[in-house]
Amino acid sequence: MSTTAPDPLATLGALPGVADAVDSVRKAVDRVYGHRVMRRRSNEVTAEAALRGARGSAALSGADWNLEEVRRRTDFSGDGESQVIGAALRLTAEAGQLLSIWRQSPLRVLARLHLVAAGGAAPDDAVGRPRLAGEPVDEPLIEAPLPGADEVAGRLEGLSGLILAGSAAPALVTAAVVHGELLALRPFGSYNGLVARTAERIVLIGSGLDPKSICPAEVGHAEQGRAAYVAAFEGYLSGTPDGMAAWIAHCGRAVELGVRESTAVCEALQRGAA
Repeated sequence: MSTTAPDPLATLGALPGVADAVDSVRKAVDRVYGHRVMRRRSNEVTAEAALRGARGSAALSGADWNLEEVRRRTDFSGDGESQVIGAALRLTAEAGQLLSIWRQSPLRVLARLHLVAAGGAAPDDAVGRPRLAGEPVDEPLIEAPLPGADEVAGRLEGLSGLILAGSAAPALVTAAVVHGELLALRPFGSYNGLVARTAERIVLIGSGLDPKSICPAEVGHAEQGRAAYVAAFEGYLSGTPDGMAAWIAHCGRAVELGVRESTAVCEALQRGAA
């Protein structure tokens, strides 16, 4: 008699309230994809979503710049905030190029994302690899206990295995788990939040939920605020059904707010105002 291994992501998808969040996200995404502007100017919407997503992700990592300043600036080699903005912009530009590799080797993609984010700002031997025992981590927003290097390595392998195995779980659930697990592990010495949110973006694009990358969840995470982000993440860390469901719902709301942002972009383009 053959047995089928349990699908832990699908189990999360069955938690109370998660199905409603998934359904709400799907309806919101379908609405913006049905906007008439998307038939002719989707590339412009994608570009604007990338810019706004990068700004939102950077804001959560402590660089809360005005959108127009992000749009105007060309040099991000200055102080720490400038470097965070530059890293966020580079990551959003890179995300769409890594979809095929993600399906084959998620750990390679994570290494590449950290390399792109660091951009030469960290010691060469610390870039693009999980941290070693005793190495510090710069991630001021997340104050949860830091897992040891051995635990990080084991859990990264487990996360990779889940992705490679595939799942019947909705894209929102997988994206939320990838995001939450990377925040929990903080596997690199720097830019873990930016990398985690970019990985979430990759899952949403690659799953087919948001193939044109016009629903920037990073915008929604920033709009809900850093305190709400941390509180929801604590639910993920708890591992309880209620906590996990709350984190997934928070990520779902972030996607919906990203949809709202891009819908406004579509309306502006339709009026000729953007």
